[in-house]
Amino acid sequence: MAIVIDLDVELARRKMSVAELAAAIDITPVNVSVLKNGRAKAVRFSTLDAICRVLECQPGDILRWVPDGADAPAHPGSEVSA
Repeated sequence: MAIVIDLDVELARRKMSVAELAAAIDITPVNVSVLKNGRAKAVRFSTLDAICRVLECQPGDILRWVPDGADAPAHPGSEVSA
């Protein structure tokens, strides 16, 4: 898939669990996990709006486009130094 979901990065930055986010945006933890793990085929704008409101971020902090066939590089700022 060409769209990469970086919800896990934003959750880690805010030290928030999937369960906490799910409760704050009023969807099931399973559905948040599906989105976080990149298994979702679609996301409602109302859900994206709620996520951005709770995490105080922009949609581009959660979603990014990667060309087909390219490996999804790490989220900017999430590089691990050796």
